[in-house]
Amino acid sequence: MGVTNTDASTPQGEDLLEAVGTAFARLRRRTMQAPVDPPSGPKDLKRNLVLNIVDEAAEAGTEMTVGGLAAHLLVDPSVASRMVSDCIAHGYLVRAASQQDGRRTVLHLTEEGTALLNHFRRQQRQAFEYITRDWPEAERLEFARLLLKYADSTARLPAPGTADAPPPPSAT
Repeated sequence: MGVTNTDASTPQGEDLLEAVGTAFARLRRRTMQAPVDPPSGPKDLKRNLVLNIVDEAAEAGTEMTVGGLAAHLLVDPSVASRMVSDCIAHGYLVRAASQQDGRRTVLHLTEEGTALLNHFRRQQRQAFEYITRDWPEAERLEFARLLLKYADSTARLPAPGTADAPPPPSAT
């Protein structure tokens, strides 16, 4: 869909923005179909989500609990607990006492968990390169830059379940 010299106030801009929701759904579904080495399975997607959330919390200097993970994933705590148990059983996570509140149990990546997370990130790069293989190099790099900008902007969103979450924008 090529759009030039348009903004949200034009019919073309409005059509472009309206298509974003469908594009996100397709992106999530179809990116998993890209051939990567070795192929990913359903468990990999769940483990990737869990390990990324724990890693992001550590990078932000915060602690991640099973309850916090459930809030981030918008799932029931029992579902998050099963996902964490799987990662612990395979040596990707460990539980530890919180350094801020010894009564809480927090999650930490193991060396194996960090290695698996890096593996997933290499696979995601493989998928990106495969999907954009016939794009001009300048477009690939510009899309990568804008995707990173978009992802970085999500850091400004309030944490799931917090009272400071703004209401969603109204549809126009």
